[in-house]
Amino acid sequence: MRIAAANGDVKIADDVFLSICGHAATNCFGVKGMASRGDGIVRLLRKDNLSKGVKIIPCESEGKIAIELHIAVEYGVNLPAVCESIISEVRYNVERLTGVPVGSVDVFVDSVHCGP
Repeated sequence: MRIAAANGDVKIADDVFLSICGHAATNCFGVKGMASRGDGIVRLLRKDNLSKGVKIIPCESEGKIAIELHIAVEYGVNLPAVCESIISEVRYNVERLTGVPVGSVDVFVDSVHCGP
């Protein structure tokens, strides 16, 4: 995403947004990890692949981005509370670290995991 500054343009790579979102989401209580869907099977991603469960959709006309997160949660957690926490945490961290306003954050719970 390109941001116009007083002395020129700043370009922030998509990987930066993906990394920020993945780390912010997995730091929330109840989140087991990021999820990836392939061939109808949901896989829990390792810590080094956090960005695969994140999709960034730039809205150049408004200067905002939309974020989609695919997560796996622990069994027994309050899903609406966990999702609200993720939305708040991701929005805060992206806006604080990049200066880019976030239009929307959509959280998709793809899997519920029991046990460790």
